[in-house]
Amino acid sequence: MDLVLFDLDNTLLAGDSDFEWAQFLISKGVLDKEVHEARNQVFYDQYKAGTLDIFEFLDFQLKPLARHSRAQLDAWHREFMDTRIRPIMTPQARALVKSKLDAGAIVAVVTATNSFVTGPIVRAFGIPHLVATVPAQENGAFTGKPRGTPAFKSGKIERVEGWLESLGLWWDSFENSSFYSDSHNDLPLMNMVGNPVAVDPDDTLRAHATAQGWPVISLR
Repeated sequence: MDLVLFDLDNTLLAGDSDFEWAQFLISKGVLDKEVHEARNQVFYDQYKAGTLDIFEFLDFQLKPLARHSRAQLDAWHREFMDTRIRPIMTPQARALVKSKLDAGAIVAVVTATNSFVTGPIVRAFGIPHLVATVPAQENGAFTGKPRGTPAFKSGKIERVEGWLESLGLWWDSFENSSFYSDSHNDLPLMNMVGNPVAVDPDDTLRAHATAQGWPVISLR
């Protein structure tokens, strides 16, 4: 049995769902364009540079969830899926996921983006498991805060290991383990698996992958 893990943003998606969700809310007038568009870009640039403070970002990203009913958020998300996400779910990514599922692997997406945003996206790919940053809820309403360790950098390892334990599994339960990612932020988890694969990688990850002899592929 094989374990196949995928990053989501700029890996399976030809774009970033976290960034696009904020831009979508700005386009709907839910968030102030002048204030939030600039901050959204700053956080995205910090992520790419490897300098992002995940808790500062989550405070920015999760607060809008706490201001609106779940019914309204779900309605916005359905529109978000149709207008922003499905167009960046590439045929190459869909085919790769399908090949791993058809081969009988345990397949999961491991993403720093919160599970409200990413859950429907992962289901649209047909992937059965999601390991993501969890937005806390009380009585079905979002609090605007994360619950537990964010699935970011080394936090991805902690969250994956907790998920595997919940299934009664561990790293050595698998004949092969793989993780596909575009970002140098994912090097901690990439170094945990037997088969790390760089997907349309940033410059830092590309250089590291080349030096280590890791495969470099494109899903665009």
